[in-house]
Amino acid sequence: MKLLLAKTSTAARWLLLCSLLPLSTCSPKPTVLDRAQVLGKLVVATTNSPTTCYDGPQGLTGFECDVLKGLADKLHLQLDLHFFDSAPEAVDAVAGGQADLAAASINITPGREERVRFSRPLQQVVLQLVYRAGAPAPSNLGEGKGNLQVVAGSSGDELLKMAKGRYPELKWDTADSEEDADDLVNDVAKGDLDYTIANSDLVAINQRYFANLRATPLTGTQDLAWALPRDGDDSLFKAVQGYLHQLDEGELARLRDRYFGHINETDYLGVARFTSDVQQRLPRYRDWFKDAAQRYGVDWRVIAAIGYQESHWDPAAISPTGVRGIMMLTTDTAALLEVNRENPAQSIRGGARYFQQILAQLPPQIAEPDRTWMALAAYNQGIGHLLDARAIAAQLGGDPNRWLDVRNALPLLSRERWFKKTRHGYARGREAVGFVGNVRNYYDMLSWMTQQQAGEEEEPAQPKETTAERKAADLRPAAVTAAVIRSADARLPGR
Repeated sequence: MKLLLAKTSTAARWLLLCSLLPLSTCSPKPTVLDRAQVLGKLVVATTNSPTTCYDGPQGLTGFECDVLKGLADKLHLQLDLHFFDSAPEAVDAVAGGQADLAAASINITPGREERVRFSRPLQQVVLQLVYRAGAPAPSNLGEGKGNLQVVAGSSGDELLKMAKGRYPELKWDTADSEEDADDLVNDVAKGDLDYTIANSDLVAINQRYFANLRATPLTGTQDLAWALPRDGDDSLFKAVQGYLHQLDEGELARLRDRYFGHINETDYLGVARFTSDVQQRLPRYRDWFKDAAQRYGVDWRVIAAIGYQESHWDPAAISPTGVRGIMMLTTDTAALLEVNRENPAQSIRGGARYFQQILAQLPPQIAEPDRTWMALAAYNQGIGHLLDARAIAAQLGGDPNRWLDVRNALPLLSRERWFKKTRHGYARGREAVGFVGNVRNYYDMLSWMTQQQAGEEEEPAQPKETTAERKAADLRPAAVTAAVIRSADARLPGR
């Protein structure tokens, strides 16, 4: 029967399955997984959020989205994604039999466990009370003075209902149905709302763009997981659990690092200064960054982010070691590249060319975006030291082609017991790790800010990745072309 099903259309497969089942002596009812495989798709309720799924350069991307793609690949199914306005709505879709599972940055709470069952945790967060700098910083929910708003049915809403007995004067509103937690955090940043409650990962991401956001923890760590129906059918649940167990904590950590590993590198004052410099300084040099990047086939935002980390876009910058200019080139590097490092246009062109040369020298098996992060480390400390760190990563049992493992090895280059075994000796590896983290942050912020500008049509941010490089089974986000994307307003199939 499997051979016959593989050769038929979706509609024909349904008819074939229905006609064959009665012929069986026991006439088994198709399981959830059987039904999904007959239809060839996995129906997932999700949200459009920086912590779940969003439209990226090669299509749909995001931490949970990438893990989902790996599951779909393992089960040989197409992702049928339905976008809802909030995590509670996504949970409702699963509880109501409208989706196979929900993946929407969902906190495991007692109330939700009564309605759905949860997979192994994917992430841990802390619920935080979000407010603006300069506003009173309450140490508990009873001290807040102002308008507090949360998403109806959210983990924050549940927390407030439980806290009401302890703080009888506690009051809050629920947001309009079309607003999610990310919208409310933005409302706080803009001054339209005094307080909201959100997960710490979402708060940290927004703090990169809004320097005035502050947060107070309200809980200990909470697990985030996928929600599946409580319908007595274990087929899909067991497949999900097996897939997440196969990923193991080390591989999930690599995916977390891809999206969250650099978000705390830049402090509040740094964000505020960067925002000002994008508006005041960048316009003088932007065309030069674009021209140089186009000439050497790299993303201009990466080159601009390097320039900001090196000099804050100051063409007269000089370091104590003698490097100078916007891209902080050494005398020897500038001579090799045949540029005048004190000329802003030439310095930018030289930096772009140097970065492109480093990318070309890296082993071909290093895929994006790890390739870009390693090239940044080499830009800071030299290609030789980067290769030494890759060798140490391999010695420690890590993958020398993954930035997370190489990042952990770089600080060891300053320890004698390690650097004396390397080809290129001592290096300030911790400095390279900080350099990469800051550049990644500036890159993300610059991409977001330029895309917000009215009338601008830029290529989306992030280093490009091929379909093969993004396979979730290989811990790189899988192809997005197989995903069917729908609004929650679209009619969902009956379950």
